[in-house]
Amino acid sequence: MKKKTLFVNGREVEFNGERNLLEVVRKANIEIPTFCYHSELSVYGACRLCLVDVEGKGIVSSCSIIPEEGMKIKTHTKEIRDIRKITMELLLANHDQDCFTCAKSASCKLREIADKLGVEKIRFKKTNKEMPLDLSSHAISRDPNKCILCGDCVRACEEIQGIGVIDFTHRGSNVVVSPAFGKEIGKGECVDCGQCARVCPTGAIIPKSEIEDVWNEIYNDKKFVIAQIAPAVRVAIGESFGYQDGTSLTGQIVAALKLMGFDKVFDTSFAADLTVIEESNEFLKRYSEGKNLPIITSCCPGWVKYAEQYYPEFLDNLSTCKSPQQMFGSIAKSFLAEKYEIDPKNISVVSIMPCTAKKFEARRPEFENNGIKEVDYVITTQELVDMIKESGINFNKLEPDSLDLPLGFKTGAGIIFGNSGGVSEAVLRYTYEKVNGVKLTNCNFNEVRGVDSTREATALLNGNEVKIAIVSGLKNAKTLLDKIKSGEAKYDMIEVMACPGGCIGGAGQPVSFEESIKQKRTEALYNTDKMLQLHKSQDNPYIKSLYEEFLGEINGHKAHDLLHTHYANRKRLFESEISLIKANNSQKLEVKVCVGTNCYLKNSQTVLQRLLDHLEERNLVHLVDVKATFCMEKCEKSPNILVGEEIVTSANFEKVISNIEEKLVLIANSN
Repeated sequence: MKKKTLFVNGREVEFNGERNLLEVVRKANIEIPTFCYHSELSVYGACRLCLVDVEGKGIVSSCSIIPEEGMKIKTHTKEIRDIRKITMELLLANHDQDCFTCAKSASCKLREIADKLGVEKIRFKKTNKEMPLDLSSHAISRDPNKCILCGDCVRACEEIQGIGVIDFTHRGSNVVVSPAFGKEIGKGECVDCGQCARVCPTGAIIPKSEIEDVWNEIYNDKKFVIAQIAPAVRVAIGESFGYQDGTSLTGQIVAALKLMGFDKVFDTSFAADLTVIEESNEFLKRYSEGKNLPIITSCCPGWVKYAEQYYPEFLDNLSTCKSPQQMFGSIAKSFLAEKYEIDPKNISVVSIMPCTAKKFEARRPEFENNGIKEVDYVITTQELVDMIKESGINFNKLEPDSLDLPLGFKTGAGIIFGNSGGVSEAVLRYTYEKVNGVKLTNCNFNEVRGVDSTREATALLNGNEVKIAIVSGLKNAKTLLDKIKSGEAKYDMIEVMACPGGCIGGAGQPVSFEESIKQKRTEALYNTDKMLQLHKSQDNPYIKSLYEEFLGEINGHKAHDLLHTHYANRKRLFESEISLIKANNSQKLEVKVCVGTNCYLKNSQTVLQRLLDHLEERNLVHLVDVKATFCMEKCEKSPNILVGEEIVTSANFEKVISNIEEKLVLIANSN
């Protein structure tokens, strides 16, 4: 097959399969600046920084041009350099320039690109008005004054998670990125996954910091402060200290935490082993009884909140097991409190997680007993890095220290929880031995591993074929659940992670835009599993003694009390309404227009506005009572509009008006 080539700055470059000129130019080792280009997201072309000069076409954005054979491209002509600098000056003019105090300072792309382009002064005045911070969410903080309108967060929320909590609103120079109707992010439909913060190039959206709260706990002499470290943290933290990608640094993290003043440092992987025991037995019971299948994992708080909001019909399918984070907190405030003879209210549990949704999870009311939270604070990998640097600790020169026992001992099954497919594999390592009565010699279930966001696998348990699905990214989860609802797919077990690739791709991890780095983190967790002596949760001696000395029977009364939970339907119904036209006639017709996310995205707001205008023009406002409302539980047929007692699905303006007129005639004839 003939090779295809084009010319970049006079140099011949081969291309094959690249999506656009930007990828070809980068292949030639020329870095073109961009804010809005992410290989995992759709091509947007909004930032206008990736400009190149193509002979015969002029200056174009390289991210949106398909490479053609023989093209002649120039990447840094004087005109292009001037345009890029002016673009940066305009962005910086309206940007909140508190770089020294910004949490994103060390990884801000705006600052990095301005430096690379040699921007030395800003010749333009600020025109935007100061906007209030949005601190309503437990998981993320929004500062609209630092938004550069690149659209990365909008696309991540829609394309990765399929939710669309935030979008562009208003027009022209008044455009902002905002949740629907100007609501605060914490009061809308956000599931706290933080993928918007992961892709944000500036400090406009960041994980919400709990650093000062944690320091205050450490300084409090009455508090016994415990840290738990999630598996994915140890293989990502090194990226912030110059280590090779995927380096596992558990010992260095332990040493740093003890230098900072933590009393004990344990491993969330211990609680992951505990989760495996409880969840596996829960699955086997359901499987034998044929009830509430498929069982769906409940480790990921972003996924759990998504299910509560959008798929409450599947809540009975969710495992009742708490996540490893919350299991750890529950055991710490009961078993450890008893072991160390400390009042639970004086034990402070700090989770170190790759995830922003864990911050929300720790504050769920069901994880609080008599005013005592199971987990007091959650900091991300990024926040831990900041705390280490604040302390003046030379992380690179630390001698590794050991995790404390008993909750610091883990098996490889607990470690791989950080990868998509890891929970399924850990459960299979347990159930295979228990059901088949055979010792596993090779513990790897490669069928559940892989990079595809949706995967299927089968396993034989006592001669029965168990069908398993593994999915990461909530948009993919939606597709899978819809197939199950329609009868198109059937499984016995489903593992769901909100973040692409699982916890290793969490929004609290060090900022990275290269897919290869996530793969290195994944490989590092599998390699850690290989290096450990024990690979099955049932072989963890401290798990065995925990049941023998404290919990009693697996899935027993005490285990259920401490290690299991329940879920709530968060789907918004008609009680949340906004009256738009109030009819003054006793025989009024009530019309409710859904403006929830799915209906909004299908233009229900446009239909609503046309409806209001039509009723005014036809002088019908005294006969029709119009309200904006939320979910009618028919999201798959959006937009939905309730006319009288009939829900008009897949509604358009003509369909709704026809329905209203028919019902007004019926009302008139009944008088």
